[in-house]
Amino acid sequence: MELNEILSRCDHTLLAVGATSEEIKALCDEAIEYGCASVCIPPCHVRGAKAYVGEQMKICTVIGFPNGYCTAEAKAFEAADAVKNGADEIDMVANIAMAKDGYWEGVLEDMKAVRRATEGKVLKVIIECCLLTEEEKLRMCECVTAAGADYIKTSTGFSTGGATREDVALLRANVGSEVKVKAAGGIKSIQDAEDFIALGADRLGTSRLVKLAKAMEEEK
Repeated sequence: MELNEILSRCDHTLLAVGATSEEIKALCDEAIEYGCASVCIPPCHVRGAKAYVGEQMKICTVIGFPNGYCTAEAKAFEAADAVKNGADEIDMVANIAMAKDGYWEGVLEDMKAVRRATEGKVLKVIIECCLLTEEEKLRMCECVTAAGADYIKTSTGFSTGGATREDVALLRANVGSEVKVKAAGGIKSIQDAEDFIALGADRLGTSRLVKLAKAMEEEK
């Protein structure tokens, strides 16, 4: 697979707690230069980033991040605020606590609340695979499909593990056909990216792929 095709599936990401506006601008510049799908940034930077890039790059932000245990009402408000500030795509964290309680109606309603707040925008639901049993992952696939989300996403990258090949294959096989898969966390190489795409990932959340592309250019 050509590198530019891989990068076109990449959400170029910077979610560090101390990320500055200048760092976010640099991230946007890189994403535009390398043809990424979006930049994924903290909510407080959405308005400034949107003003900076205009229509040159999609702005993605995170909701209920990274723990997902705030209320559905809080997530919906946060998502609506992000959209108002210019977010094109929303990556929300599912309520893992409710999943562990087996309260699947609450898990679904949590997702639906954010879906209602983001109509017309791309919604990705992060299920944090590293914290779930296989049965819980399958139930999450059902909820994400029923909620009408656009993507199911493996990981925040802030928990005990990131995307695995097994999880990407599992999600692709069990989520609705209209729902896409995003792999995030731990994508360290071009080979990782190619493997995840081959297994069914349509998007990749990472900061490393652009760095690898830049390094490859410098070696030429």
